[in-house]
This record gives sequence, structure tokens and C-alpha cells, in this order.
Amino acid sequence: MLVFAASDKGGTGRSVTSCNVVYRRALAGAEVCYLDFDFGSPTAGSIFQIVDAARGVREGGGLHSYLMEQDPQAAVEEPRRIDVWNRSARASLRHRPPGSGQLMLFPGDQDGGEFRPDKEALRRCVRLLLALDEEFDMCLVDLSAGRSYATQLVLEATADPALHGVVARWLVFHRWTRQHIPAAAGLVYGRDGILDVGERAGHDRDRLAASIRFVRTAVVDPDSAELRGLRPAQVAWLRDCDQDLRRLAARHRVGRLALLGSVPLDPVLQWREQLLSDNDVVARDIANLSTVAAFDELARNLVDDEMWATT
Repeated sequence: MLVFAASDKGGTGRSVTSCNVVYRRALAGAEVCYLDFDFGSPTAGSIFQIVDAARGVREGGGLHSYLMEQDPQAAVEEPRRIDVWNRSARASLRHRPPGSGQLMLFPGDQDGGEFRPDKEALRRCVRLLLALDEEFDMCLVDLSAGRSYATQLVLEATADPALHGVVARWLVFHRWTRQHIPAAAGLVYGRDGILDVGERAGHDRDRLAASIRFVRTAVVDPDSAELRGLRPAQVAWLRDCDQDLRRLAARHRVGRLALLGSVPLDPVLQWREQLLSDNDVVARDIANLSTVAAFDELARNLVDDEMWATT
């Protein structure tokens, strides 16, 4: 299965949520990999705490180098891969837990930057996605924010006949605010959005639309235990705001029926983007159980065909 993580704005929690979701899938025994196609800012390595790939790899061999190789006759080498279980600087990630699957990072190149894909980049992208889909149960591709070249590249790649039999799903992330909701909707439904670009690339528009779900991040729950210190008037105001956002989401077609999951506002994710382990909740008591539960639910829903049966 290929999963593409997109967002119209930066700061939506797309990368940190995606990293936590693949981590949860790996803990459940799935063989997973994470491809950092955020070409303008390939920083997934910092979330996995891979010290020498925090901003992508310096010595080349990352996804930029692989996709931008200009010689079509050159041997197509696989881009560099990093085993998170062996390379993470974080003690709780340094050893693969019993029963867990692979957790592999394909980093970008440091300071690689955005680039317009050409035919050779498209050919290499198709070949890479096809090969990794055969090797892994789930390949999550983290895309640059907005109407990016990375998004255009994977839409063209997945329209290639070689990938027609591969399951591909899209997650569009947005914060739970009045600014982010219409932005996320515009990325999908708007002019030159995912559906427009995908249709021009050769996708069936309705089928592509059925493969897209939205993920809300930094959602404030007025009834959560963390907000018990608020005054009654503040809680009532938060409830009014939440209802207003629900109506706005429904109008923009990113409401409940198009929703795959929500991630609550969590201080650890706000202060330090990282993977949340059970130890962070139970032993260290720094993260909220509701946040880890949300990641677990997202990881399950992502592979649950019933969650993708309707739009």
C-alpha cells in the first residue's frame, strides 16, 4: 500500500503525525517505510532522531539524488535507506521491539530544494514506488506542502499503468482552525488541486476522490481533562468554536464523512516534534494517552478497507 501525506500549509503536523503512524504500524508488526518527499525541507530524520540525517543526508544518495539523476542510461541505484531501529539516537527506538516490523527511512538530500520533475524523474519514481510496494506492507510518502512539484510527481507516477494494481491512499492534514479548513479543501477540490492535477495525469476523478481522507490535528477538546482549569465561560466559548468549525468543515466537504481521524493538541508535539512511545505516557508521564490512542486509531483506520468504502 502507498500512502501519500499532503497539506496545503506548513505547520499542520503532517510530518510528525505521519512518522507516528508508521511507527505504530511497525509496532503492530507491519513492514513499513517512510519516504521524505518534502523536498524543500526533508526533516523527517529529526523526528526519528537520526542525527546525521536530521535535515536530509549530506553526502548524497538521498531521494533528491535518486530522482534527479539525468542520465537515463545510468544504472538505477536505490536511494539510501536508514534502519530507524538501528540508527536512532533515542534509546527507546534503538532496538527493534519483539514482534515489530521494519521501520525504514528514505531521506532526502540536505539542501536539495524543490525541483520540476522530468520524464526521467517520473520513470525513477514509478520504479521506486513499485519496488518498495512489493517489499513493504506500507510505504508512506511525505509530500511538500501545497501544490508542490512533489505532489505533481506522485500523481503522474500513480497514473502510470505499472502502478494501476497498487492500492494508493491520500491523507490531507489540516489544523482545526478557520484558516486551515478551507485551505485543505482547496488543495483537494480547488483549481489545480489534487483532483484537477490527478485527472490531467490520467486518474479517474471519482476514484481518486474516494482515495482521499482528511486528518485534523491540534484539535482542542473542550471536555478534556487537561482543560479542567478553565473557567466555565471559556469552556462554553471553546464549545461554540468547535461547533462553528464543524459546520465550516461540512460546507467545505472535509467533514465527518471525509474524516479518517483527529489528533488532539498535545504539549509534547507542540514543544518537540517526536515519536510518542507508550513509555512517554505511562512511565515518563509527559504525553497524553489520548494522543497515542489517536495515532493508534489512525494507523488502524489507514488499512481498514471499510473506512475507505464511502466518501
